[in-house]
Amino acid sequence: MSKIPSHIVDEIMQTALVEEVVGEFVQLKRAGSNLKGLSPFTDEKTPSFVVSPAKQIFKCFSTGIGGTVVTFLMEKEHFTYPEALRWLADKYGIEIPEARKQTKEELESISEKESLFVINDFANQYFQNNMHSRDEGRSIGLSYFAERGYDSEIIEKFQLGYCMDKSDDFTKAAIKKGYKKEYLSKVGLIKAKEDRTFDFYRGRVIFPIHSISGRVLGFGGRTLKNDKKVAKYYNSPESPIYNKSEILYGLYFSKGEIIKKDECLLCEGYTDVISLFQSGIQNVVSSSGTSLTKEQVRLVKRYTQNLTILYDGDAAGIKASFRGIDLILEEGLNVQVVMFPDGEDPDSYAKSHSNEELAELIEKSKQDFITFKASVLMTGMDDDPIKKSKLIREVVQSVSLIPDQITRSIYVQEVAKKFDMQERTISNELIKLLRSKANKGERFSTQYEPQESVPKVQNQSSLAQKSIKNEEYELDLIRFMILFGSEEVLIPSNENEKKCCVIELICNELSKDELTFDNEQYRQIYDMFEKGIEENVLLTASYFKKLENQSIVSFVSSLESNEIELSYNWIQKYNIYTKSESDNLYKSVMNSIYNFKYHKVDELLLKIKNEIKNSKSSDDEMLTLLGEQMSYERIKKMLSDKLGRIILK
Repeated sequence: MSKIPSHIVDEIMQTALVEEVVGEFVQLKRAGSNLKGLSPFTDEKTPSFVVSPAKQIFKCFSTGIGGTVVTFLMEKEHFTYPEALRWLADKYGIEIPEARKQTKEELESISEKESLFVINDFANQYFQNNMHSRDEGRSIGLSYFAERGYDSEIIEKFQLGYCMDKSDDFTKAAIKKGYKKEYLSKVGLIKAKEDRTFDFYRGRVIFPIHSISGRVLGFGGRTLKNDKKVAKYYNSPESPIYNKSEILYGLYFSKGEIIKKDECLLCEGYTDVISLFQSGIQNVVSSSGTSLTKEQVRLVKRYTQNLTILYDGDAAGIKASFRGIDLILEEGLNVQVVMFPDGEDPDSYAKSHSNEELAELIEKSKQDFITFKASVLMTGMDDDPIKKSKLIREVVQSVSLIPDQITRSIYVQEVAKKFDMQERTISNELIKLLRSKANKGERFSTQYEPQESVPKVQNQSSLAQKSIKNEEYELDLIRFMILFGSEEVLIPSNENEKKCCVIELICNELSKDELTFDNEQYRQIYDMFEKGIEENVLLTASYFKKLENQSIVSFVSSLESNEIELSYNWIQKYNIYTKSESDNLYKSVMNSIYNFKYHKVDELLLKIKNEIKNSKSSDDEMLTLLGEQMSYERIKKMLSDKLGRIILK
């Protein structure tokens, strides 16, 4: 993949809005001048994920991950740096000069995961082309979708396709393109039998399965034959890029509407999602025929707290679905249920009724989980008191899974009302269940518990401890250069007043004593600042946030986000105003420089003292070492005076 020109990178970074892009993955709410939401990188109950529109950065305080919109895509979607930039360019309509065609050798050198994505993209285009440009595809695949009532716009939107009913039509095309059989097999596009390979989806219509950002992770293929021995659907196997338990079909297309409506509708199959979409109901996803998983529920939770399950009227094993409801409750979401009429599912009902009738059915048929569970379990009960008591316990068991105490209390009232019982009786049963869970070591956590980002240092030598301490002062200088680097400070002088920027002040002070940084990343950043001065360019935080080195991007963003969190918590939350170090920037910077020099000298003194202590040198060499020690002691005393310290002998 050819390198994206720097001026195009600049245009992408200036155009892309972090709040817009992150908002496609995370439900964000205003928090002062910033936005907050639940971390997309970990499971948490209390929002610790902050987005700053002003600085165009994000920070996840739960995991420590932070950076720009590019960093976010690289972390969340596992994009490479160029891929993230190209995704943003495509989203914002920025044209990137055409890359040269890759050779077979270059394709093979791409990482396995990226190769699998490339292959899936090729297959997706190939299947679509089959259906629209080849006779068999039009007469069979396109006709099938037309018979289901899908218009051309919805077919194009969901990128539906067709695999030719030939044993190796796709296989030959893919191999000719230079893709490895090993990778084609890994994503399930081809299968091997004895000494031959064949197309896994041959003769089937194709439903691509997308990631939240729109990358093709896998496929679902439906047979058009009536042979009962043939499976109705084939789905992609688990692969390095596809984990079905973590994917919801249609979420790529529906996430915006889910946030807008603050509700997610969950149905069973691909066609349910597409038919509802075409009928104007677009806040819908599907579990694609698999049992609902905790990961899928958490995926929904990023966008809304409200999940409504759409059940087929003749759904078999509906009692088994209670586990899914319990999962939803356990994650703290509000769950409702819609039962379609007998013999109907969302797909069939959407085809036989108007858009208004469909929307009205969904809205008016919603039941809370208590009513739904009771109505299912009470069928055929014949007022049996034993069965009824068992039913009530099952409903209370579901209530006990809800992590929020207030919500649990409200549901206790609902259960009591539903079964015409005293609220205290239900409450006592709930308390018994919660105590039982507690005794088993289970617990509900609604508080965010931050992890220690740096492990405690134990049993380190004094030199190692000094080194760690020095890093703190190195960090402080880098922080000043990044946050205040281009700001001018007035340097006190008996002569004419002299001004210079913070970057120049720090670089001049360090260069005259030939000092540098021990921490490699800080040294890299400092060297860039120095080079900038040589070229008469003052680098700012925005320069570092455009770098391909995401370690530096994350570090710089973290410095900015720490400033954000301090500002929000102290000023907005607690109404406490602190004196900013920028109020006397020169004094603050010089204090940091003196601290840096003081501890550099202290480190040198420690080394000399160790040499003297362990030395077997001649008298002359010993005198030299003692002379150096005295010289550094004087420098240390001078720096100490600058810092207003008193050295105790």
